[in-house]
Amino acid sequence: MKCENVFNKIDELYEEYVAIWEDVCNIESSSEYKEGVDKVGEYLENLARKHNWEVEVFKQEVAGNPICITLNPHIQAEEVCVSGHIDTVHPVGFFGEPVVKKDNEKIYGPGVMDCKGGVVAAFLAMDALDKCGFNKRPVKLLIQTDEEKGSSLSNKATIEYICNKAQNSVAFLNCECYKPNTVTLTRKGILRYMFTVTGKAVHSASCTVGINAILEAAHKIIELEKMKDIDGLTCNCGMIEGGTAPNTVAESCTFTVDIRFSTEEELEFIKRRIDEIAENVQIEGATCKVEQIAFRPAMYETEKNIRLLEKANRIFEENGLPILTGVKSNGGSDAAYITEKGIPCIDSIGVEGKFAHSINEYAYLKSLSESAKRIASIIYGI
Repeated sequence: MKCENVFNKIDELYEEYVAIWEDVCNIESSSEYKEGVDKVGEYLENLARKHNWEVEVFKQEVAGNPICITLNPHIQAEEVCVSGHIDTVHPVGFFGEPVVKKDNEKIYGPGVMDCKGGVVAAFLAMDALDKCGFNKRPVKLLIQTDEEKGSSLSNKATIEYICNKAQNSVAFLNCECYKPNTVTLTRKGILRYMFTVTGKAVHSASCTVGINAILEAAHKIIELEKMKDIDGLTCNCGMIEGGTAPNTVAESCTFTVDIRFSTEEELEFIKRRIDEIAENVQIEGATCKVEQIAFRPAMYETEKNIRLLEKANRIFEENGLPILTGVKSNGGSDAAYITEKGIPCIDSIGVEGKFAHSINEYAYLKSLSESAKRIASIIYGI
């Protein structure tokens, strides 16, 4: 097999990298907790410098600092980029002590699957390639730091940095969660809006002359929640806040909606529909303002991505790895921005597990080496 030596090296390094996986997941790093995100980044920076790899840090004020780690920076050839994010979704302390738990089969904790496990797998692949003398091309590990917030904490600066660093790459491998024998080629886009409804506060004994902002919000939420096409538009109203006391008619109510779309036509439709719902007042005297607070484009199927998967599958077949089928995901990821830039990209090539974004999140330990072998074989054979 072409990659036999690299695969053997990955197996040799496996236990060392399981310990690294545990280390980085024990550092809590919710997107808003810059100190924690940067601490994970510094851990990986120090590891890269021990290997004499090139390290570049893009400093941020609010978000964590994204990082570009390069193996073979001086080789004159088209690069391969591997990417994942090190921010997680839960506040510090949510998982208790110890943060990370492990048994003979699985590792449990924040980001073990989404997406620190994928970053560690990429690092393992690069280490094995380096130790086997790989010098065919540069390899960049691009570490994102506010992906879970749609890069909003950095006002898109982090994802723009990732895209700029990847613009000349022959392949971009995004290390989101892996599902057996598949790779993601298309993803829904994400829109988030905040609605602010205003009414008139009075004592609840005189509620007939008040204007209940919560009631007006309820009408709008019911209308929005009708959109539930798993293959098309979906809308989830996941946060709501309103009122000041049980015996007072609510003067204000805010709620946030998360919308997923599959096509440009759906995107244009939902923008119009949001405006219509905001303007259509059911409770006389109520008013409503709506603000778009987040956006991530859809990842559309492209010829470049299809061809990259075909090349990857030929490499997998030559090296005894499972053939992967391209699938669609309803979740968003940074691969959408990469695809939008015309860079060949395949997504969801990281570690395997379940229950991302929950207190029960876990990954299979053996999937670390499996992911590293997929990544290393593509880098070696592309």
